[in-house]
Amino acid sequence: MTLEQELNRKFGYTSFRKGQKEVVESVLSGQDTLAMLPTGTGKSLCFQLPGYLLDGAVIIISPLLSLMQDQVDQMKVKGEKKVIAINSFLPFPEKKRAMERLHLYKFIFISPEMLSNPDINSAIRRLNVSLFVIDEAHCISQWGPDFRPQYLKLGEVRKSLGNPTTLALTATATYEVREEIKKVLHMEGAEEFIHSVDRKNIALVVEKVEHHDDKINKLIQCVSSLKGAGVIYFTSRRLAEEVAAILRDKGIDGVTHYHGGMEQEERILIQQQFLSNQLRIICATSAFGMGVNKENVRFVIHFHFSSSIESYLQEIGRAGRDGKNSTAIVLFTEHDLSLPVQLIEGELPFDNQIQGFVASHENKSEEELMSLLQLSEIQYRFLKHYVEEGKGTDRARLIWQIKKIRDERIQYKKEKLLYMVNWLHGSGCRRESILDYFHETLNERPECCCDRCGFTLTELASSFEEEETGANAEKDWKKRLEKLLMGSVI
Repeated sequence: MTLEQELNRKFGYTSFRKGQKEVVESVLSGQDTLAMLPTGTGKSLCFQLPGYLLDGAVIIISPLLSLMQDQVDQMKVKGEKKVIAINSFLPFPEKKRAMERLHLYKFIFISPEMLSNPDINSAIRRLNVSLFVIDEAHCISQWGPDFRPQYLKLGEVRKSLGNPTTLALTATATYEVREEIKKVLHMEGAEEFIHSVDRKNIALVVEKVEHHDDKINKLIQCVSSLKGAGVIYFTSRRLAEEVAAILRDKGIDGVTHYHGGMEQEERILIQQQFLSNQLRIICATSAFGMGVNKENVRFVIHFHFSSSIESYLQEIGRAGRDGKNSTAIVLFTEHDLSLPVQLIEGELPFDNQIQGFVASHENKSEEELMSLLQLSEIQYRFLKHYVEEGKGTDRARLIWQIKKIRDERIQYKKEKLLYMVNWLHGSGCRRESILDYFHETLNERPECCCDRCGFTLTELASSFEEEETGANAEKDWKKRLEKLLMGSVI
C-alpha cells in the first residue's frame, strides 16, 4: 500500500496536508526528526500514522493533562482502543492495572514528570518502543530551565529506552530553540522540516487605549460586533473572572472564565461545552487552549499581551483552524507593561530563598522548605533541580551558580518581552515583523493582513456576517474590502 492508501484506510483522508507526508516518511525510515508545522495543521497525524505502521509502542510526551486527554479522547472516538494517558486523572487502582497491561497499548501519552516515576519508567523500559514523540517540543526551552526541569532529562530517558526513533513536534520555535531541542534530546543529525509560522487567514490587530475602563469598553464593542466563538486571554485569574461577569451583565451570552486555579473536573466541563458550542466565549489565562482542538474559533483577544512572540503565536493559533477568516486582537495600555515585568522577576526565587534552600534542603522536607522560605511550586522546582545538578559543589559557589542561572533566565525573558513590546509599538507590517523574528520573509501579503496594512475590525466583522449567511466564499476579498472602506472602525 502507498502512504496515501494507508492514510485513507486509517483516517479517511485522500491526501496529506502540507508538511505531513515528509515527516511521516522520515519517521518511517528510522530518521530522528524535528518538525515545525503551524498550529492546526494536523501534527498528531505525523506520529499516529507511523505508529500504526511500525511494530512496538509509541510514547508521546505531552505537556498538559488537558492536551493528552483531548488527544486520547479523539483517538477513542475514531475507534482506537489501544491508547491511554498515564496521568493524575487515573485513580490508583486503574493506574496499577494499566502498568500491568502496558504492553497491550499502542499509544501511551505521558508527561515528563510522570515518566520520571521509577515504577512507571521501569514499566516503559520493558516495552518495545518504536517511536518516542515530544509534542509541543518548544516546552523543552520555554519551560524546562524554569519549572519543568524533567523536560531537560528527556534525552536521558530516550537513552534508557534504547534510543528509539524520535520525533519532536512544535509550531513555534526559533533557530536557537530548535538547536536546544536537538541538544537536550541528543538528536544529532536529525532531519528537520521547518514550515512558516505564518497563518495567513488570521488578521493581526493591535488597539491601543488610554485606561483600563477604555479597554473594557473596547472589549465589549469587539465581542458584541464579532461573530462566532472566541477566546480572551488574561494574565490575571481575578480579571478573567471579573471580565467574564461584566460581559454577561452586558447581555453577551455563552461567556465563562477558565484558569489553572479551578478544579480539573470544572475545567474539563468548560472545555467540552466550548467544543460543543454550548459556550461561545472563554475568558482565560494561558492555561486554556493547548488541549482544545476547536476548528471554528473566529477570534482571539489579548486583554493582557503575551510575554513573548512565541507565546503570542501559540495563543492566536487557536483561531481559524478551519482555514476561514479569523482575527487576533491585542488591547493594551502603556500601564500594562509593569505586570509582565513583575511576573518575570517574581517567578523565580529571590536571593534569600536561594541561600535558605541551599542551607536547609538536606534536613527539611518539601513542605517545610516551601513554608519556611515562602516558595511557590515553580520556585521550589527550580531550586530542587539546580541544587541536584550542583551536587558536590561547595555551598558558596552553588549559591552563586544558581543566582547566575536565575539572572540569565530573567534577562532572557525580559529580552523576549522587549521584542513583544516593540512589536506592539511598531509602525511596520505586524505580520512581516513576526516573520522577521523567525528569520522568515513575507513573500505574499494576505488581503486581511494587519491594522498597519489598512485592515479594520469592521471589515472582519462584516466578513463573519457574510460567511454565516452563506455568501459566496469565492467572492473577491479586495472588492469586498473596497466597499467597506467607508465603514466606521469599531
